[in-house]
Amino acid sequence: MSYTTDVEARLRTEAAEVIGRYPSGHERSALLPLLHLVQSEDGYVSADGIALCAELLGLTRAEVSAVATFYTQYKRHPTGEYLVGVCTNALCAVMGGDEIWEAVAEHVGVGSDETSESGRITLERIECNAACDYAPVVMVNWEFFDNQTPDSAVALVDDIEAGRPLHPTRGADVVAPFTAVEHVLAGFPDGHADEGPSAGENSLLGLRIAEANDWHAPVALPEAAPTEDAPAAGAAPTEGEDK
Repeated sequence: MSYTTDVEARLRTEAAEVIGRYPSGHERSALLPLLHLVQSEDGYVSADGIALCAELLGLTRAEVSAVATFYTQYKRHPTGEYLVGVCTNALCAVMGGDEIWEAVAEHVGVGSDETSESGRITLERIECNAACDYAPVVMVNWEFFDNQTPDSAVALVDDIEAGRPLHPTRGADVVAPFTAVEHVLAGFPDGHADEGPSAGENSLLGLRIAEANDWHAPVALPEAAPTEDAPAAGAAPTEGEDK
């Protein structure tokens, strides 16, 4: 491994804390947060990071790589200080996501999964991020910027390049750099989780209407106990019964 002694020691200490959160015999379940941990150091899942995860969890490098390449949150090459994702899935696209993507990509001068010359911005087209009530949405280091337009998205990337603070619509007060956010995703809180609203009014509108009309979800009836005439669901047929 090419980590410096200090960096490797810190990673191993934090990795031990992550692994210790899982029951004995299930240590390999810590792989997902450990991948975020090494990504918080390298800005992507590096070969050194894969080797460290494999060693700590008793896995092969191929097994670790298979997981790291399956999930899109794990990056295969260095990521900029700010990962800017433009949703172009169905609803966001209909609401202008494609136009936002074209404007931002042209303005930054890179395509999807590419990084600006300054190293501050990596762009990517992203799939649905469950914020359809605020479409079209742009995300920066997994923080929401709702109801975007081509002009507002271009202004957003200009703020990034200029080093100005970024204030998302919901969530943390200020967007942290990519590696700092990855450290949080590895399971090490930064103390900003309770900043800002976690759900906006659009998301809560259905709840407000239900409360105003005293609507409630149906109550599930208790399951009847099986009888000889009505055996439990899924029970094997008895002799002479139709199968």
